Amino acid sequence: MKYSYFPTGVCSRQINLELDDNGKITSCEFVGGCSGNTQGICMLVKGMDAKDAVDRLKGIDCRGRGTSCPDQLSKALVEALKLI
Repeated sequence: MKYSYFPTGVCSRQINLELDDNGKITSCEFVGGCSGNTQGICMLVKGMDAKDAVDRLKGIDCRGRGTSCPDQLSKALVEALKLI
């Protein structure tokens, strides 16, 4: 299942995800933001169970913003999991 999420409070403008029927992350892409960091995040979560990724990424803060690209990815994954 493909899902696009529009993050708030971060430099990234969009997160595109693909999850299989078992909730594993098969694809992840950030549009905008710090390219090296967001590519790294995506490479690390690819193949992970989405729920495990949420547990690891939720609540990470970037420079006192109250959120971050990893935190926004966790929010995107929570929303995508509702659709499976």
